[in-house]
Amino acid sequence: MNGVHYRQWQTGRNFLIKIEPGESIRDRLNSVALDAGIHHAVIISAVGSVCNVDFRGIKSGAKRPISEPRMSRHHLEGPLELLNLQGNLITDDKGEIDIHLHIVLGKSSGDVAGGHLFDAEVFAGCEIALSEMQVTGVARSLSRSSGTPTIYIEES
Repeated sequence: MNGVHYRQWQTGRNFLIKIEPGESIRDRLNSVALDAGIHHAVIISAVGSVCNVDFRGIKSGAKRPISEPRMSRHHLEGPLELLNLQGNLITDDKGEIDIHLHIVLGKSSGDVAGGHLFDAEVFAGCEIALSEMQVTGVARSLSRSSGTPTIYIEES
């Protein structure tokens, strides 16, 4: 494997974000990033409940690059328990924040669903702990081989 595949980063500021019922998780994260001048961050934890969740999974046997026909899109109305939300906020090659999230949802039946999160509306409330990453030489852009946005790390 050629190229750089890692970059050390330092923890910057830490944020506790409260998201109210009816708000979009993605919109609130983007708003906080813009307001606070965050360029790179990672989600430490998230708890709450959601509804109107749009997410996707990669179909079994799919090949790269990942394209729309190779994905299964899902919509769950809920309400659902937010069991896990992980991801990062990374500046893209245009200088805008790209939010990459994966979600795990608990249904009232005890069944679990999840995948790459497009967006979700908060049902009763949501609390997210976000940690800023102090790092340079990292940006997200579209990977031709995978078909998805991925991070690129500049050579030192």
